[in-house]
Order: sequence, then C-alpha cells, then structure tokens
Amino acid sequence: MSLWVDFYRPKQLDGLHYHHDLSKRLRSLASSDDFPHMLFYGPSGAGKKTRIACVLRELFGKGTEKLKIDQRVFLTPSKRKLDINVVQSNYHIEITPSEAGSYDRTIIQDLLKEIAQTQQVDLSAKHRFKVVVINEADTLSRDAQAALRRTMEKYMSNMRIILCANSTSKLIAPIKSRCLLVRVAAPTTEEIVEVMKHVAKQERFGLEDEAAKEIAEDSNGNLRKALLVFEALRMQSPDLSGPLTIAKPDWETYCHKVADMIVQEQSPGRVMEVRSKLYELLSHCIPPTVILKTIAERVVDRVDESLKADIMHWAAVYELRMRVGNKKIFHLEAWVVKVMSLYKHFFYGIDMDGFD
Repeated sequence: MSLWVDFYRPKQLDGLHYHHDLSKRLRSLASSDDFPHMLFYGPSGAGKKTRIACVLRELFGKGTEKLKIDQRVFLTPSKRKLDINVVQSNYHIEITPSEAGSYDRTIIQDLLKEIAQTQQVDLSAKHRFKVVVINEADTLSRDAQAALRRTMEKYMSNMRIILCANSTSKLIAPIKSRCLLVRVAAPTTEEIVEVMKHVAKQERFGLEDEAAKEIAEDSNGNLRKALLVFEALRMQSPDLSGPLTIAKPDWETYCHKVADMIVQEQSPGRVMEVRSKLYELLSHCIPPTVILKTIAERVVDRVDESLKADIMHWAAVYELRMRVGNKKIFHLEAWVVKVMSLYKHFFYGIDMDGFD
C-alpha cells in the first residue's frame, strides 16, 4: 500500500485542487502546437512535480505513466565513471544532474545530445518532440547551465526541456529568457484543508475542521508534509480525537537547540559549540537555507521585539550570500556571530568586535 501522498497524487490537471487558473493555462499550452521550454519554480511541497506530471499526461496521454528506472553510466573527461538513475517513458525522460556533483555538465551534454538527436518513435503521439525534465535545476553548476543553454538553442525541434527548481536566483539569465516561467505558489491553509478532506473522504472517515486546520498550519504551506503528518496521526489515533500532538522531525528539534544556545550565551566558546552543531546538520544533508530559516525563526521567538527586525534582516542578507557563495558554513557562522553581537549589544552595550 502506497503512502497517501503518492496514492492520491492527481494524474490529470482536472484533479488538482488549487491554482485552477494555472491548471487552465497549462492545459491550453499543452494543446497548442507551439509548446515552449518551461521552468516551474516555487517552495517545496507546493506541487511542482505533480503539475509537471499532469502536463506530460496532457501532452502525450497515459503512456507517460508507464515508467522505468534505468541506471546510466557516463564517462567524465578524466575517464571516471558516473552512475546516474534515469526515470523515463516512451515520451519523456527525468534526470537529476546534481547527483553527479561537479560533473553535472557531463550529464547535461551527453544525455541531452543523445535524446535531442533521436526522433519520437511513437508515430501516433500528439507531438513529435520528447520532453526532458530536469529536477533541482537551481543546483546546476554554471558550466552545466551554459551547456544546457546551448542544447536548448540547437535542438528545439526534437526536444523540449522542463526545469523544476525551488528558486530562480541561481539560474543564469539566458536559461530563464528561453523558458516560460511558471510559479507554483504554496497552497493556503484552506486549500490544504480541502485536500486533506478529499483524502479523508476517499478513505471513508470523517475529519474535523479543527484538526485539519491544526495540521495545515503546522505544515507551513508544504502539502507533502501535511499529508504525511495527517496519515501518521491517523495511524496513531483512528478518530483523530482530542488535542493533536504533532511530532517535530529530529533536525528541526536540533535547530531549535542551536537557537537556544545562541540566546543563552554569547561568547567565542559558544560560537565553536554552535559551529559543531551546524556541521552536524549539514553532514545529514539538511539544506543550509532551511537551517538558517529554522534557527532564525526560533531565535526571533525568544528575543525582544526591538531585535526581531534586525535578526531577520541579517538572516536575509546571509541567505543571499549563501546562494551566491560556495562555503555555506562560513555564512551560517557569520550570521550566528552577528546575532550574538546584536543580542549582547542590546543587553550590555557590548560589541563583539573581538570575534572578527
């Protein structure tokens, strides 16, 4: 039995429960003869991949649901072999080049060129091109993006590219200018509640408005998280009665612990302790932007009202620096020191210049 988040994932644009205007627009694009390259962007859990799958079905029919997973071997210029998982149907192929790290350019060049130079084999297909879906497009290196730009220009007749990203800030301008940008905003609390009630109806049990709203608000606009929490709570308490206890993931609890450490003490020794905690979070593949946001929100809840604006301002500054730079830990630690400096100056009038 699949998880509800997968089992009840809509397969057609008509089955989507929110952003109906966007669904109407995508349906119109899929039915036209001039389908463009596309870039879907928005926060995690907003439904980008679901909409991409629905667009593919609208383009080619049910054949896009017959998927197989292949492991392709690519050879780098230094003769190193790369094993990359590729999900494909007769009409499209889905890749995540960032799995190859700094060698993502090799994946882009070899695979896209191979696909672009072949014709659509299904003569009954509505369209004569194949679609390449590239996940985590905003994590591609500059070299990979340059290779992708050239491919998009050269092989437009045989191939369309659909990019999926959380943000457009790290994508180069030539790629964005060659794509139709589609923003998939996070669903509202009311829209998440509507989806959960639909799932409850399919599972044939009742869901109280208060419980649904509590789960939706805890998800913070992430529909995937809301459905996973909803199913977990349903397994624990079939009737979902009484006050709900929504468990926090371990990484979030750990981030809150780091935030508490920052507020409790401001010293060079405490900075070293926080650094080790940050390394621990990064080593468990928690995105640095998520770490910064989670810690900042916790710190803001625990400080004086006059400090909140400055703390969030510097969080935004260092998040931008993280997106542009490479060494994430430097920017995380710099923000921690800045917050400690602001906090200590507010209470004692002391600047932590000795940290520099």
